[in-house]
Amino acid sequence: MSTFVKYLCVIGLSMLPVIELRGAVPIGVGPLDLPLIPVLITSIISNMLPVPFIIVFIRKIFDWMKNKSERLGRIASKMEERAHKKGKMLVKYQTLGLYILVAIPLPGTGAWTGALVAAVFNLRLKNSVPAIFLGVITAGIIMAVFSDVFLR
Repeated sequence: MSTFVKYLCVIGLSMLPVIELRGAVPIGVGPLDLPLIPVLITSIISNMLPVPFIIVFIRKIFDWMKNKSERLGRIASKMEERAHKKGKMLVKYQTLGLYILVAIPLPGTGAWTGALVAAVFNLRLKNSVPAIFLGVITAGIIMAVFSDVFLR
C-alpha cells in the first residue's frame, strides 16, 4: 500500500464518528507504520473538518429525521438525549466542559460528540469550535504518547 493511500486511511478514520482521532493515530503509527507527528497532525485536521458542519446543521437534520419517519425520529431523539446526558457539565462549565468532554480519549467522547452537544445546547460556533479544537489536540497528544509507548 502506498504512503498516499495510508494517509487517506488516516484521514478517513479521523473523520468517522466513534473512531475519530482516537483510532486513527494508533492505526496510523501501528499497522500502517507511518511517522507519528505527520499522523497526529493529519488526524487533528481531519477530525476537525466535520465539526462546524455538525454544529450548524445537525438540528436541521434532526428535524428532518423526525418529520421523515417514526424510526428516524426515534434515532434523532436518542442522539439528542445522549447529547443532553453528555452535556451536563456544560451547564456549569460551558466552554471548559466542552473542552474536557472532547479531550478525554474514551468511547463516547470526541469531536463528533462535542459538536453534537454544542449544537443541542445552542453554543455559539465561535466559542465551541476553539474548545473542541483544543480538546482534539489534547486527545491527540494523549493518543500519540500512548501509541508511541505501546505500538513502537
